[in-house]
Amino acid sequence: MINLAVRDIRHSLGRYLLTGLGLGLLIGVTLTMAGVYRGMADDAQTLLRSAGADLWVVQQHTLGPFAEPSTLRDDAWRSIRSLPGVAETGNVTFLTMQVASGERRVRVMVAGFEPGRPGEPSYLVAGRPVMRSHYEAIADLQTGFSVGDRIRIRRQDYTVVGLTRRMVTSGGEPMIFIPLKDAQEAQFLKDNEAIRDDRSRLAENPEVNRPGVPGLLEAVGAIQTSNRNVNAVLVRVAPGWAPEQVVESIRSWRQLQAFTRAEMEEILVGTVIERAARQIGLFLVILSVVSVAIVAFILYTMTIGKLKEIAVLKLIGTRNRSIAAMILQEALGLGVIGFVVGRHAAMLWAPAFPRHILLLPEDAVRALVLSLVACTVASLVGIRIALRVDPAEAIGG
Repeated sequence: MINLAVRDIRHSLGRYLLTGLGLGLLIGVTLTMAGVYRGMADDAQTLLRSAGADLWVVQQHTLGPFAEPSTLRDDAWRSIRSLPGVAETGNVTFLTMQVASGERRVRVMVAGFEPGRPGEPSYLVAGRPVMRSHYEAIADLQTGFSVGDRIRIRRQDYTVVGLTRRMVTSGGEPMIFIPLKDAQEAQFLKDNEAIRDDRSRLAENPEVNRPGVPGLLEAVGAIQTSNRNVNAVLVRVAPGWAPEQVVESIRSWRQLQAFTRAEMEEILVGTVIERAARQIGLFLVILSVVSVAIVAFILYTMTIGKLKEIAVLKLIGTRNRSIAAMILQEALGLGVIGFVVGRHAAMLWAPAFPRHILLLPEDAVRALVLSLVACTVASLVGIRIALRVDPAEAIGG
């Protein structure tokens, strides 16, 4: 039996393949957009897993340092450590900033940690761990720094002694890890000019210098020069204890909030990258509509160009079902070609993107199904035109 779709495609093979290529590039962009979202969620989960903590203790009424500001005193770990089920604690700070290395500046998240405690990078791909209490750093490979490089954070210079991989925020910024005391100074300690300016303003304030409050100026000045804060306390639960049990003990306090690792992942995915997910979803809808429009237009022009041939087929007794199947097969062929091209294109250009692109097999399956559905819907335009052709046009034409 003669396959009408194959014969028709042979007569316009170049245009058909070019249409499949264009559709494939759109599908490749769609897969890449989905991969961006998957990569953001995977980066967030990788960061939390690498911290090696079962619980995150943060300021009360906040969702943690990645979602909103959170500040704790750096001695809060003492009370937390005394709770039943707590095996180990570690203070951490996080600060997004520009880090300079020579003339080059890189936007990073600087994390302060205590060596040997939760929050320290779990593995290195080069170099060694931080062994000094000051001025050593571990950088992610995406920063472009190498072991031995000198980088400047605020007013101090640091030596990169180790490199890690895939330690980035959900926003894609690579991370740099430095000792906690250095990070506290960089984040919480004001520079000398700001301290002098604040003290001058306080000295001119009559409320501060009134006779009934001796020593208030000195007290306020001491607070301004303090850097005894952290953003979170990481907790490692003792064997035999469930994280939920320890969380309830911490949440019973009035000034602290605690989240399990699963809850922190949900916060990162559900709140921090929620807007990005909605934007990506909208782009996917737009790309799907554009793909359907392109396929429908191509099938429309192909059908218009062979109206006389369709009339002849009807005149010799070809059923409408066979003619509709021809157009549907052409559309599904475009979908298959587009998926193959798009899948390979996404895999080809994904490594060139500046952030992690995670291409999952299940997303590829969904893309194939959606491509075939979109092409089936688009084929209805050509089928409708073909079925309305009058066989008499083959004689009168």
